Amino acid sequence: MEHNYGLIGKNISYSFSAGYFTRKFESLGLENHSYRNYHLDQIEQIKSILTDTPGLKGLNVTIPYKEAVMPYLDAIDPEAAAIGAVNTIAFQNGKTCGYNTDTYGFQISVTPLIGNNVQKALVLGTGGASKAIVYTLRKMGLAVTLVSRASGKNSLTYQDLDAAVMSDHQLIVNCTPLGTFPNITDKPEIPYILLTKNHVLYDLVYNPKETAFLKEGRLKGCSVLNGYEMLVHQAEKAWKIWNS
Repeated sequence: MEHNYGLIGKNISYSFSAGYFTRKFESLGLENHSYRNYHLDQIEQIKSILTDTPGLKGLNVTIPYKEAVMPYLDAIDPEAAAIGAVNTIAFQNGKTCGYNTDTYGFQISVTPLIGNNVQKALVLGTGGASKAIVYTLRKMGLAVTLVSRASGKNSLTYQDLDAAVMSDHQLIVNCTPLGTFPNITDKPEIPYILLTKNHVLYDLVYNPKETAFLKEGRLKGCSVLNGYEMLVHQAEKAWKIWNS
């Protein structure tokens, strides 16, 4: 009996998930288990994956479809609905259900980094990835300010990040894809000159290991962490959901 899993997204050949789960299947001695990447030019293509893939047991979802995938699912877990984004799809009683395991992975990985010292956070980016981060930080009791290229009612622009804003927000989380391989010199346009050793920089990007964003922070004495640990924890949470 086949047990097929996969990742849906766009331009995902670099992805962590396929290698991680393939090694996991091998280490557990799970035969007839496979994990593959599904590059979708349009989210509508998920319909054929859901109907035409034999033995499909679970899917992960990445940029840019964490929000767009939701209308294609039969049910949404309450936490994923509250977040407004899905990164894990399970098949239960012939129905598809969307979950968000990013919030779990992020909280476990960021908590040792910030302790009880950080009260306010800047979240760079307003897409599906940032939704889980904002939800988690607020659940942890932090005040969150979104930063976007365009001005919005509840967000700042990068040009708004002056000395007062930067000193007031100790945690900065990059939820944009800027800096992802192969575009490793790209980075969010924050005023890096205003960073201090009191800042914590967290980048959801994990390839390369040290992004240009994190390198700037390290040179200023900041605490820094990439998204790899978060990915591992969210993947293990997804595995539990698929096998529950």
